[in-house]
Amino acid sequence: MSNKQVAIIQKDITDDVNRNLGRLQDEGLQLPSNYNASNSLKSAFFKLQEVKDRNGKPALEVCTRESIANTLLDMVVQGLSPAKTQCYFIVYGNQLQLNRSYFGTQAVLKRLTNVKDIWANVIFDGDVFDYEIDGGREKLIKHETNFLNRDNDILGAYAVVRTNDDEEILTVMTRKEIDTSWSQAKTKNVQNKFPQEMAKRTVINRAAKAFINTSDDSDLLVEAINKSTENEYDNERVDVTPEAEAQQQIEENANSEIIDIEYSEVEEKVEEKRSEQPPITEKQSAMDFENGPGF
Repeated sequence: MSNKQVAIIQKDITDDVNRNLGRLQDEGLQLPSNYNASNSLKSAFFKLQEVKDRNGKPALEVCTRESIANTLLDMVVQGLSPAKTQCYFIVYGNQLQLNRSYFGTQAVLKRLTNVKDIWANVIFDGDVFDYEIDGGREKLIKHETNFLNRDNDILGAYAVVRTNDDEEILTVMTRKEIDTSWSQAKTKNVQNKFPQEMAKRTVINRAAKAFINTSDDSDLLVEAINKSTENEYDNERVDVTPEAEAQQQIEENANSEIIDIEYSEVEEKVEEKRSEQPPITEKQSAMDFENGPGF
């Protein structure tokens, strides 16, 4: 697909998304004050040019225009940005799908009118963890840990949602519950590679699901949030993206949650500069070796 064709598709779909977004805003949808929908859409199309299906064909060629537009609209409604690694895209058949990252779920929850903050922690073997049921709700009593415990087995995880009234709502999951949740995912490679971060993501999604569906926020926002959450654990959808490709896309997102995005951008710029340099000859290489590094 030529750059001109991509530009035409981008303009066509972006115009469609903006029209629908304007209609939703007229119906009461409010975007975060610091959220720039236009920039997020540009970032999304930049990322989409890298996404391919099982046959190596670009997502912009194989995915239906409707699925691309709906996915991007869901992204904007939730106030997410691919540039901040808050979401990523995967191709299933001829459908484009939006998945939220750990960062994305935190950002979305903080958009809810009654949420001040949300965080999650992992419970390791050797930790002292205690909670109680107070008034029918789980309440954290204490969590004592040690730095060296981080290398021990994961026993569970918990998330805390702090409301504007400073009420802390606790959600706890055992390792067995986390494993059960992971067993429903389309691929478990990331969970096996980064169990701590993925355990936090899983328990935050659990906390989010219960809290979001009892909130007074816009049904449009709640629907978009739930749709993205269900995408990760939808067994009825046939995954026609090859396992290696799907794992690679999800791993890139998981890695970006752990590695500072600014550092990745620096690396990309360094690689661009390297590609602009003329090839190094044997003589130049020998001279560089003799002179040592110039920094």
